[in-house]
Amino acid sequence: MSRASPRWLASLVMVAALASAGLAAGERDFVLGATTTTANSGLLDHLIARFTAESGIVVRVVVVGTGAALNLGRRGDVDVVLVHDRVSEERFVAEGHGVARHPVMHSEFVIVGPADDPAGLAGMTDAAAALAAIAKAQAPFVSRGDDSGTYKAETRLWQAIGMAPPGASDDWYVASGSGMGVTLNIAAARGAYTMSDRGTWLSFGNRAGLGVLVEGDPRLVNPYGVILVNPAKFSHVKAAEGQAFIDWLTGAEGQRAIADFTIDGAQPFKPDAG
Repeated sequence: MSRASPRWLASLVMVAALASAGLAAGERDFVLGATTTTANSGLLDHLIARFTAESGIVVRVVVVGTGAALNLGRRGDVDVVLVHDRVSEERFVAEGHGVARHPVMHSEFVIVGPADDPAGLAGMTDAAAALAAIAKAQAPFVSRGDDSGTYKAETRLWQAIGMAPPGASDDWYVASGSGMGVTLNIAAARGAYTMSDRGTWLSFGNRAGLGVLVEGDPRLVNPYGVILVNPAKFSHVKAAEGQAFIDWLTGAEGQRAIADFTIDGAQPFKPDAG
């Protein structure tokens, strides 16, 4: 039997703890698997506070990358997933693990890097060409290197220039294997480039000279979807509570809450439903 990774075990422990948490008499709840980008930016707390205030339903959150969130859904360990890789989301539904994908919002990825910009990226709008320039210069780059939506988007950019993502043999390329906040911290400490969602970047305080160098490429648009885990497959799924959240999030109040969320006057997420 293969050995479970520490991160996967940590996710299972968190889910078990949430499932066993006591509820007040008559209180309703469900478990949401959500991406690190929604949590690191502060958006998730903003949305959940409003939803719970309006509905009385408690949201138990497991924060992991998109791939891990979908795997939790495949195991029936969460009731709803809020993730950002449309290809993976549609596959999840097609395989019968989820009921339907609902578009929620989009943000944008940006490529950030040090002020001395050794690969000469400043002002570029072609994200794939920017990665090619980083590889040619062998300038330090920190990747999520995990199964997140961010890493999936990065991988597609490498493929667009006919390259596989660099690996351990490329000493200029570091895979953090961690969430966006940790990855940005490593990039700041190393004076390296990285690709970040705009929301996490705007909320990130330890920039240490890093700045946005590449933005505006349509391939950097970052759509999010929400999916109810299939109750026909897992009878314990809290379908009523989970669907109530989906209906709220994709309805007028949830979409207004997304539009209302700003960081230093900037609106990192744009509502997409309806």
